[in-house]
Amino acid sequence: MDIYQLTILWIIIGLIIFPINLIYKAPYGRHTSKKWGISIDNKLGWIIMELPALLICPAIYFYFKVDFDISIMFICLWIIHYFNRTIIYPLRIKTKGKKMPLAIVLSAFFFNIVNGSINGYFLSYIKLDTVSIFLIIGFLLFVIGLFINISSDNKLINLRKIKRGYFVPEGGLFKYISCPNFFGEILEWFGFALMTFNIGSLSFFIWTCCNLIPRGLAHHSWYKNKFNEYPKERKAILPFLI
Repeated sequence: MDIYQLTILWIIIGLIIFPINLIYKAPYGRHTSKKWGISIDNKLGWIIMELPALLICPAIYFYFKVDFDISIMFICLWIIHYFNRTIIYPLRIKTKGKKMPLAIVLSAFFFNIVNGSINGYFLSYIKLDTVSIFLIIGFLLFVIGLFINISSDNKLINLRKIKRGYFVPEGGLFKYISCPNFFGEILEWFGFALMTFNIGSLSFFIWTCCNLIPRGLAHHSWYKNKFNEYPKERKAILPFLI
C-alpha cells in the first residue's frame, strides 16, 4: 500500500468517525468526563497533543523537499497556525485546575503524527511555476480563517479574565454562530486544501470537518441547555446554515 492509498484509507476512517462524533461528545473542555480514566493538566494536554503537528510536518517537508520555491509559503502557514495552537494558545487560556483525559491527549497525539506526516510528504512535492486563482483564493481564505479563529479565541479568553465560569460570548461572529473559532479553523484548512491542491491537504480538511462540526453542534446544544435566553437566531458552526 503506497502513500496515496494510505491517505485514501485515512479519509475513509475520518468519514466513519464522523457519525460516531455526532453521537459521543469528546470528553474535554466543557464536556469533560471522569469516566475516561486518568486525566492530566489541561494546558499540558494541549501542548502534548498538538506538538507532533508543529514538528513532524515541517521535518518531513524539509527532508523530502529538493528544490525550494514559493511553495515554502505553505509550510510557513502551517507553522504559524500550529505555533499558535501548540504554544501560544495553551499558555493564554484561563483554565487553572481543569483536566483533560489522557486518552483524548494520546488519540489527538496519534492523529497529529499521521496527519503531520501525510501533509509534510505531499507538501514537499508541490512545485509552483505560476500563481493560480486557486492559490490566491485559498491563501485569502486561510488568512481570513486564521484571523477568525484567533480573534474568536481571544474573545473567549478575555471573557474568562472578567468572569468565572461559563457565559454567553458576544460580538464578532458570535452574533451568528456559537463556535466561530471552529468555523475559522474549517475555513483555514479549506483554503489550505484549495491553494495546495493535493490529497494530503484534502484529507486534513475532511478530518477537520468530521471533528469540528460535531464538536460545534455539541457546544451549541450545551449553550442552549445551560442558558434559557440563549439567542435563538444563532446557528452552531456555519453562519445561517448549521
